[in-house]
Amino acid sequence: MTRYPRDLRGYGPTPPDAAWPGGAKIAVSVVLNYEEGGENCLLHGDPASEAFLSEIVGAQPWPGQRHWNMESMYEYGARAGFWRLHRLLTGLGVPVTVFAVATALARGPEQVRAMAEAGWEIASHGLKWIEHKDMPEAEERAQIAEAIRLHAEVTGQPPRGWYTGRASMNSVPLAAELGRFDWISDAYDDDLPHWMRLGGRDQLILPYSLDANDMRFATAQGFNSGAQFFEYLKDSFDCLYAEGEAGAAKMMSVGLHCRLAGRSGRVMGLKRFLQYAQAHEGVWFARRGDIAAHWAAAHPPEHRERPSEMNRARFVEAFGGVFEHSPWIAERAFGLELGPAHDSAAGLHNALARAFRGAAQEERLGVLTAHPDLAGKLAAAERLTAESAREQASAGLDALTDDERETFAGLNAAYVERHGFPFIIAVRDHDKPGIMAAMQRRLDNDRAAEFDEACRQVERIAELRLKDMLP
Repeated sequence: MTRYPRDLRGYGPTPPDAAWPGGAKIAVSVVLNYEEGGENCLLHGDPASEAFLSEIVGAQPWPGQRHWNMESMYEYGARAGFWRLHRLLTGLGVPVTVFAVATALARGPEQVRAMAEAGWEIASHGLKWIEHKDMPEAEERAQIAEAIRLHAEVTGQPPRGWYTGRASMNSVPLAAELGRFDWISDAYDDDLPHWMRLGGRDQLILPYSLDANDMRFATAQGFNSGAQFFEYLKDSFDCLYAEGEAGAAKMMSVGLHCRLAGRSGRVMGLKRFLQYAQAHEGVWFARRGDIAAHWAAAHPPEHRERPSEMNRARFVEAFGGVFEHSPWIAERAFGLELGPAHDSAAGLHNALARAFRGAAQEERLGVLTAHPDLAGKLAAAERLTAESAREQASAGLDALTDDERETFAGLNAAYVERHGFPFIIAVRDHDKPGIMAAMQRRLDNDRAAEFDEACRQVERIAELRLKDMLP
């Protein structure tokens, strides 16, 4: 593998300004998962009973059998938990996005009507609340199509958002290939929306949360009480709100399930959190569709040439001159495990520097000797590379007095005679007096130490060049 598809960089150290409406410091997305009636059950054509996210600790599927207790706990979510959460959320005026399993919607018409009358966004949570990891691609594609059809039939309109949940590696590409979803939330990779290029189109991803999520009431190392749920949500909110006050506004997702947070012993923790967040200024409670619409308008996808997507010839053409007259470094870097993390200046510099550092000493010496003397004969003859010419001009080395030119010539000659390669320094980090002082200081270094220093300066020059070319 020479191309690594996972994006471990994201927005890097400087995420974009979300610019939430009204200058909000945080966007809060409350999500209600409606799954009851769509879970694994023999009545639904599944081979075994459900075993996930219930009060039964360590539950296992019962192949070929219905599970009375499990079914009853899911029924609680539809019969009681939904309505308790509905009263709370509508009473507080909190906008909601529903992750709705299509078959569950079809079995809960009164709940569907209540969602619609409350103005809640009803997104698709797939056809059934089941595991997809082993599902053949063609079958999953067919299930997505059926989920959309049934969703539209039950609610009156097709879904504009998608969340599989128990996803396979195919789930997001399959949902994106349809080109009909404003957002997909099968990701937990960021505190901000981001674009993903899938199937030749730009798909907006709204990351979701499994930590600020009541599912941890039903998992090991989870919440034991509504108070713990409140404290975790509060801490998450406080951190993101403070970042927003500092000019780096983020998004917070809160995940709920009717059969979990809808229990009387837990809902008060949720209520305390919502009231706490509402007491702050600059909080935008929003449906995910509203967040997606804002992001698409304020932060449309950027189309640019990315190093990790270039072929070898284009890569060497673009970056073969970053290390002076040494395209072999770009050729070797191209063979590394490049990915989205190398599409920035810092990322690609690391790859090129690895190729340089891993080379034999004679090869690295060749890179050093490829550099021109500062303010030397090549500069006078206007035979520098465009990069070197701009760099020397930035420090005023293209406008020397006769005395300065003579001093530089003498220092250059003495340096080469002592060390066997030209004096190299990242001139953009220095002014003319500083460069001359460095030449005089480094002239007396032993060759090994100076070789190492020259290599560090070569890498720094490459870094500055890449910053002119990439984000």
